[in-house]
Amino acid sequence: MKTLQFKTNINCGGCVRGVTPSLDGHKSIKSWKVDLESDERILTVEVEDSVSPAEVSRTVSEAGFSAQPLERD
Repeated sequence: MKTLQFKTNINCGGCVRGVTPSLDGHKSIKSWKVDLESDERILTVEVEDSVSPAEVSRTVSEAGFSAQPLERD
């Protein structure tokens, strides 16, 4: 398991409801949450090791939102 973080435009409860079926339906995403209190609206995702950031971004994009991977130092 690994944790990935993304800057996203998921910015309200309605947006969270909109993206929930896509993220919950992805078999390799084990858990996720969006920090709606942060100005950057950070999406944190727990995924299997084989999942790439691009795959998560694509899943979010298919739900109508954007998710840009955060660079780790």
